[in-house]
Amino acid sequence: MAVAATLQAKAPAFTDPAKAGADFEVQGEYAGEVQPDTNKDKIKFGVQVIALGNGKFHAVGYEGGLPGAGWDGGEKKEADGKTTDGVTVFEEADAEIKDGVMTFKNDKGDEVMGTLKKIVRKSPTLGAKPPKGAVILFDGNTPDNFEKGRMTPDGLLMEGVTSKRKFKDFTIHLEFRTPFMPKSRGQGRGNSGFYAQGRYEVQILDSFGLEGKDNECGGIYKVGPPKVHMCFPPLSWQTYDVDLTSAVFEDGKKVKNARMTVRHNGEVIHDDIEIPNHTTAAPLPDGEGPGPVFLQNHGNPVRFRNIWVVEKE
Repeated sequence: MAVAATLQAKAPAFTDPAKAGADFEVQGEYAGEVQPDTNKDKIKFGVQVIALGNGKFHAVGYEGGLPGAGWDGGEKKEADGKTTDGVTVFEEADAEIKDGVMTFKNDKGDEVMGTLKKIVRKSPTLGAKPPKGAVILFDGNTPDNFEKGRMTPDGLLMEGVTSKRKFKDFTIHLEFRTPFMPKSRGQGRGNSGFYAQGRYEVQILDSFGLEGKDNECGGIYKVGPPKVHMCFPPLSWQTYDVDLTSAVFEDGKKVKNARMTVRHNGEVIHDDIEIPNHTTAAPLPDGEGPGPVFLQNHGNPVRFRNIWVVEKE
């Protein structure tokens, strides 16, 4: 375990797309139409291509479109690929990527069965402006609303901070960006977390293209996975819009659990879900009263911007 941790720590983490390399240009989302068979009509199809380092990739295909954009939750199609001389080939899928276009051919390789173009999706709530009366925690000007607040030279909030102000029932908007870490895996790849009241974690992780478990992006840790896995590729700006209703206590005893609704990149991924207890690693235990906004430091350079809170009466 110690050796694995050391190797993980040395894995590169890119925060600037201009310096992320050729693999970053291939990784991403592709959308278009394919013809499954010469006797069938074309169908909408989406593919998420995940960089694994050293020119290696894993592709996940979705009939009907990408998650949140047409896919109905059916069976996924998966294949591994590798880049050689500027072309990324997925032999199992009879597909290749070149110049931002993914081309599918028949098994003989002599007929094009479909083309998908690389796309960059944006959350519909990206850049959302705070309404009148909102508490602005971070707008790029100062990190002083957070304990241990730190900013990058280009005005982004760094991980590992706790808001000085505490909140009870509220709606929060925050924008985050995971780094590009192609040689890292699992919980070592763009890991952080948003903790409502410093108690309940909505995971932040580069789990682009993965299953969407409770410990992956959008999951409420140890409570439930997202209904739709809406994780965008690393170095994309993503949004969480979260409504929290506090637990209710009477005479020091909890009589109602906290509840949470989470929108990830505009999609409802948790709808008024009950939160039975605090997250294990949370700064605060389950309890009554307000708590802070906590953005976890898990050793990866995750960045934040445009964070504001609307308190409920």
